[in-house]
Amino acid sequence: MTRVLLTGFPPFGGQQVNPSWQAVKLVAETPPEGVDVAAVELPCVFRDGIVRLREAIERTEPELVVCVGQAGGRTGLTVERVAVNVADARIPDNAGAQPIDEPVIEGGPTAYFTSLPLKACVAAVREVGVPAAVSNTAGTFVCNHVAYGLAHLIATRFPSVRGGFVHVPWAPEQVLDRAEPSLPVSTMAGGLRALLLAAARTTTDIRVAEGAMH
Repeated sequence: MTRVLLTGFPPFGGQQVNPSWQAVKLVAETPPEGVDVAAVELPCVFRDGIVRLREAIERTEPELVVCVGQAGGRTGLTVERVAVNVADARIPDNAGAQPIDEPVIEGGPTAYFTSLPLKACVAAVREVGVPAAVSNTAGTFVCNHVAYGLAHLIATRFPSVRGGFVHVPWAPEQVLDRAEPSLPVSTMAGGLRALLLAAARTTTDIRVAEGAMH
């Protein structure tokens, strides 16, 4: 069994739901065979997100950590290639904080690459009929903050752990009044299950073109 820590976030920015946590709960209720999933909801708060993540890693002792967040407007699951050492919030977090051009970790590297086999993960999600892509930006809000914090924790405290960040799109109930892409939460959960299996079984990523022109 591969021990996995899977995290999501609560609603933020005036939304009533956050499909990241909804999908994570579904995966934890029915995990893929061979994977032991611990699900933790992280606060959508700059100050507390990384602290709660560290506590969860210490408590669950995972081999693999996958943090999941919402990226409204994207069309499918997106596996983040890189997290950058900057917090630049367009809106306040759930505690009212709105950092501008502040480092995630003072003195930390400019950026970290994921330790997930991101292209193998994308391919596995597509194989179960769920749209997926490599993403080259996790934004500069709490999702990137946690993605960078996870990578820094792996680099400095938990070297035997692999992990990374995945974004999911809107759920259908979030876009009833506007024409934006969405996926049912059950579909997101199916994609995450496939991703976890690929991440657990793959140590060397596949070499395929998944680049972007902009």
